[in-house]
Amino acid sequence: MAEHERAVNVFDEIVRPSLVRIAAPGGGYDPHGAHYWGSGFFIAPGWVLTCAHVVGKGEAAVWRGERALGITWQGGETTGEVVLAKPRPADPEEPPYRWEFPDIALVHVPDALDAACVWLSERPLAIPADVSLHGWSRETGDLGIRHGVGTAHATDGKALLLRGSLPVEGCSGGPVVDLKHGAVIGMNKGRGEHEGAAVPITALRELHDLRGGEIIHTVLREHDRHHLRRFRSTAAAGGGWTRAQADLRKGAPGFLPAARAHLFGRLAELPPPAGPGEVMALVDEVKRRVLHSEYQSPVEHDPRTWRDGAGLLHDLPRHETGRDRDVESVLLYAAKVVRHLAGRGGAERPDAAALTALAEWIPTQAESAHLAIREEIAEVLDLGEVPAPVAGFESARERPAGHARADVLVEVDPVHYGDRYPWRVKLLFDGRGVEPVCGDDRGVPRRHLRETLREPLARALRLGDAGEHLASVEALLPRELFDEPLDTWRLAPDDADGDDFDEHSMALGERRIVVIRDRKRLDRPASPEWRRRWKAAVRGPLAVVPLRGEVPASGHGPGSRRETRRAAYARLSDAEDGTVPVYCGPVGSGDGLDAMAAALAAGHPLALWRRCGQEHSDCMEFHVRAQELLGRADGADGLHRHIRALRIISMDPDATPDTVAEAAWAGSVAVLFDPPDRPPYDGVPLQVPPRIDGNGT
Repeated sequence: MAEHERAVNVFDEIVRPSLVRIAAPGGGYDPHGAHYWGSGFFIAPGWVLTCAHVVGKGEAAVWRGERALGITWQGGETTGEVVLAKPRPADPEEPPYRWEFPDIALVHVPDALDAACVWLSERPLAIPADVSLHGWSRETGDLGIRHGVGTAHATDGKALLLRGSLPVEGCSGGPVVDLKHGAVIGMNKGRGEHEGAAVPITALRELHDLRGGEIIHTVLREHDRHHLRRFRSTAAAGGGWTRAQADLRKGAPGFLPAARAHLFGRLAELPPPAGPGEVMALVDEVKRRVLHSEYQSPVEHDPRTWRDGAGLLHDLPRHETGRDRDVESVLLYAAKVVRHLAGRGGAERPDAAALTALAEWIPTQAESAHLAIREEIAEVLDLGEVPAPVAGFESARERPAGHARADVLVEVDPVHYGDRYPWRVKLLFDGRGVEPVCGDDRGVPRRHLRETLREPLARALRLGDAGEHLASVEALLPRELFDEPLDTWRLAPDDADGDDFDEHSMALGERRIVVIRDRKRLDRPASPEWRRRWKAAVRGPLAVVPLRGEVPASGHGPGSRRETRRAAYARLSDAEDGTVPVYCGPVGSGDGLDAMAAALAAGHPLALWRRCGQEHSDCMEFHVRAQELLGRADGADGLHRHIRALRIISMDPDATPDTVAEAAWAGSVAVLFDPPDRPPYDGVPLQVPPRIDGNGT
């Protein structure tokens, strides 16, 4: 108990210089708090984190980007402006009645570059956790700094739930400190009758996804630089956060706080990762090296910085020989970051001196590590070929060079309740392992699928992308949804600025491979003809067979002879291996649906069609052009590049008339690309993760 109380007092003293009170400009020193709005804390020199509802008390001026916030801390008084916030009122004149999670705001305070800063946790949250709560309050009358102790005992997917000493009025926006590890894990939001709520510090990642959110990388870089400078400085009273953390860890194994401060400070000098998948790919490689070759994390994390990746390597089980896997894993990860960034070019190329400094520092920390890990690190830092497995380690299943970390699987089940389609979004590793990201087993109506899946899909794509290598999208759909235009979906909300041109505003099919797979035939083992035809499709060449026999000869006119489903099945069964059914109309209903069912029964793994209606006269041209396309593809895998190029041209509003005419036949083209033996496997129940909310949590 005495140690616990000592830790509370230590971190109360360390937190105080970082605490700010937020008020109307000029009202910060009001002793009675008449103009006081709430608390906040410095996370980097010149940058304050607080709750959106705290800064929202400044009304419209705050949301117009004015320096409308009064900021007072131990170093003085100045003003600040909100740079990022979530939620942010759509209309600055009408703030929301209720501030939903994540309820977070980043404030720029350019006149506070000498401010002390808290240490932000890089670890995944471990619950329960003993915590201390800090902030300014006027609950006892005059404004003053208050702190209390409690327990973060649970999470509801969005909030940390607190028991014990709960946040009091005015503490909103103040930090919540994990007393075991000495790091800020959250931010006070409010209290209910029996428990309080805090915003997890990981909510910073949601700001990263907003327009202008790349500034988060700059802020976190300055955070780590600050703490390394402070640790090195003998002027820092008591050594600050790093030395306090070291006192907590006395005698404990693992990657020690001093080494961590040095590592994070060096990582801060390097270009940031392009997305969480780039970090997770390296974390996965390390865990497969030091744990076992088939390791796959049971939980998908969302790291945005290289420091986050190191945090995911804490608390690994010790080796049976007693070796400390924490140290070995973090240093091996750091070495892999060096090797990974050494291959970057152009604007993302790292500073050579910074990269060299990190590469030279890593071996100095590995002296106590097992010989095998030292040899492994040396080979990785040699920046030559990928090293062979070292004695004493499991052989790793490394991500193939030039591939995404994972592809994204969108599963939609047939209607279960009324008109509602259950759905799941998963990561698909190496074409064989799946990891759920999120889903809803109650489902949504078809008209809401696009809006509902936008955030989960964006999150999964971030986790699947590895640098410039982009995840593909595989949509496992009921046949009546085959005409759903997934390739035209955008990750940007419908109300986003129409003048933007970036990866979020572009249609999915312009940047990525987007294909459709059949949900129904995966309910039973793959048929022999399906397997045979897939092997032929991979070998190539590919050729056209009409999905419906009366098209293109007589088109879709009222006088055309209608081919029955069994007649279509007989003809498509007799088609040569390597042929691809092609149709110049939709397949989600009517004759197209009947013919598609026949093609799938006949074992065809590939098909091309367009989602336009029946009223057109270019059926023959569509089939001729499709034959030319398939001839150029030279096998199933070669099809993707040509389809994507056509989609880009057909979606280009500024293309020349000749270019548009060349690609017009492929407008709204859809692709069935459905190999057998692709997850989910025969006989394996589909996993349904918990329903998510609108924030993708």
